Amino acid sequence: MPKYVMLMKLTTKGLAELKDAPARMQQGIKMAEAAGAKVESLHVTMGPYDYIAVADGPNDEAAAMVAMGLGMQGHVTTQTLRAFTPEEFAGLVGKLG
Repeated sequence: MPKYVMLMKLTTKGLAELKDAPARMQQGIKMAEAAGAKVESLHVTMGPYDYIAVADGPNDEAAAMVAMGLGMQGHVTTQTLRAFTPEEFAGLVGKLG
């Protein structure tokens, strides 16, 4: 299954409703599971991003649906990265001419 890294930043609304963030995090995990993904880890971070999630998902479409669903709620903005294992990367490089 493809792996994805989602970087999230709190919005003004997310900050105003910060006390509800732990429950929203659990809802986000359930949203990902409903899309067929498995959240491997979710972290609250310091620095330019407030949360980082690592998940396995069935495809790019499911990852996009999760990102859009989270964004529609208005508490976070997202940036989703497709992550390749070293083995997947070696396979890609091996196909270069």
